[in-house]
Amino acid sequence: MLRILDETGKAVDTDGERLVNLSDKELVELMERMVFSRTLNDRSTKLAKQGRLGFFAPTIGQEASQTATSYAFESEDYLLPGYRDMPQMILKGLPIEKAFLWSRDHQVGNEMDDLQTWMPQIIIGAQHVQAAGVALGLKKRGKANVAYCYTGDGGSSQGDFYEGLNFAGAYQAPAIFFIQNNGYAISTPRKLQTAAPHLAAKGWAAGVPSIVIDGMDPLACYLASQQARDWAVSGRGPVLIEALVERFGPHSMSGDDPLRYRTKEEIDTAWTFDPLVRYRCYLENKGLWDETKETAYIETVNAKIDDAVKMADNVPKQKISDFIASTLEVSGFAQLEQIEKFKKAGK
Repeated sequence: MLRILDETGKAVDTDGERLVNLSDKELVELMERMVFSRTLNDRSTKLAKQGRLGFFAPTIGQEASQTATSYAFESEDYLLPGYRDMPQMILKGLPIEKAFLWSRDHQVGNEMDDLQTWMPQIIIGAQHVQAAGVALGLKKRGKANVAYCYTGDGGSSQGDFYEGLNFAGAYQAPAIFFIQNNGYAISTPRKLQTAAPHLAAKGWAAGVPSIVIDGMDPLACYLASQQARDWAVSGRGPVLIEALVERFGPHSMSGDDPLRYRTKEEIDTAWTFDPLVRYRCYLENKGLWDETKETAYIETVNAKIDDAVKMADNVPKQKISDFIASTLEVSGFAQLEQIEKFKKAGK
């Protein structure tokens, strides 16, 4: 397993630390991305409990495996997210209010504008097939870019997961596949999903170079992603990265209670691996971060979230007729009939 920082923020792999090669400014930017993600999670959790969001999958504990990995990619690289990957989309440029509207199932939340990303995939594992296709398209167009996508450990048990890896490997498509292995597919523990010694082994089965990293270590997450990207754009094909992470809370805010299948002691132990604490200690030892900076940045993020909530609340309510009309560029006879029916009903 690739690990550069231990739980106390001490570098245990100095060669890896050197290879990261980020400036002080970039190291701080990486911390800000993680703090942004944690703050967004905390606010979104409260909004969900208030009934002001629709579906929301918490990201707490996965700040490094999401925001530190995505920091290694460029704006023209194409992101294929799952439903838990809203932080990567926002950091790529998606307005926060659109993220909230997506959670509310509003059509505006699915408008990605000119961002190189697709809407969050609800079908488990389907983003791997999409990523393989996008990556092959980038290769055929001669683009020096990659497609990258994320799923959980449960997603690696889906047929689409293997099909995407196999296709990308067969055509040497520049794709980076991430498994965020937090130990549970909702309530199913990883040990019941597969007899494979590690999930990265599934990549090797498809001929795809695969590694396991400490997903709570921001530097390991960044380095693995940066080197995987270099590998892919050099024409050598896809890479699979399994990031081992801890899950601090429920699978989603839609009624999941982790204490029905986990012990409180297990969850308390998971908190000792908090990626923010680890990286905070690392930056504090370098004199790059402190409590005052973090508090000020959290206030800035909260102000942006406040504005986003207001903007989302002010978007006109979605009508059924508008939703159907936006589904296809040119509506078919059946859709036109439905649109007219709902318009007459004022819906």
